Amino acid sequence: MRRALLWLLAIALVAGFVRLGLWQVHRAQYKENLLAQSRQILSERKPDLLSMAADAPAPASEADAYEWAAGSGHFLPLPPIRLDDQIRNGVAGIRVYRVFQPDNAMHAILVELGWRPLPSHEQIPPEPAPPDVKAIRGLLTPPPVAGIRLGGNGIQKQPDGSLLLVWMNPDKVAEALKLKGGLAPRVLRLDPTLKIGYKRDLSVLSGTLPPERHRAYAVQWFGLALALTIVVLVVARRDWRRRRGIVAPDDI
Repeated sequence: MRRALLWLLAIALVAGFVRLGLWQVHRAQYKENLLAQSRQILSERKPDLLSMAADAPAPASEADAYEWAAGSGHFLPLPPIRLDDQIRNGVAGIRVYRVFQPDNAMHAILVELGWRPLPSHEQIPPEPAPPDVKAIRGLLTPPPVAGIRLGGNGIQKQPDGSLLLVWMNPDKVAEALKLKGGLAPRVLRLDPTLKIGYKRDLSVLSGTLPPERHRAYAVQWFGLALALTIVVLVVARRDWRRRRGIVAPDDI
């Protein structure tokens, strides 16, 4: 019985390692397709109306969420929103967002103004007033990918009224800001050529693993599966020889 349980455990581990490797391969392929799609969108830059995009329901899949949009409106006089734990070139910082109300739209939309370094949570730099611009453009994307969610709504209200987010959920942000019309399910990442905000780019994989990293992890999982399979086969061969009283030099 003990031997049978060990064999079942070994088989389950090999199957698990293979499954994890295949998942990493699929994620690499998915992200490559996402990169190709985003490159096409950014090369064409055919804008959809921002007001229509803000009122549109959440896309059925992440692949359908990327869209170039432009439109007029104004930034609302609401507190800034900061997304914590954002790494850029190895430096810890925050991404700063403001609420923009497109003209003729029911929903406002979160607009990323860019990244700025954060030396200390005890010294969070103040934010200037919302930019005084009437037209913006950029890439619509899903909200930033969350890390490990440790409960709560991920929002910390600061003494100056600003919001510090551990992870982003537009519905929770709208609730914290008491925004009656609510927020669009996607965020707008401003065109870096616009002369407002901070350092920013339009990388769709910002904060997530690139395809090559997924492939590297896949190789590791497949390697573990192969190594464990070899060990199992060697142990099985020795067990078979011992049962038959065959003694070989490698068994001594």
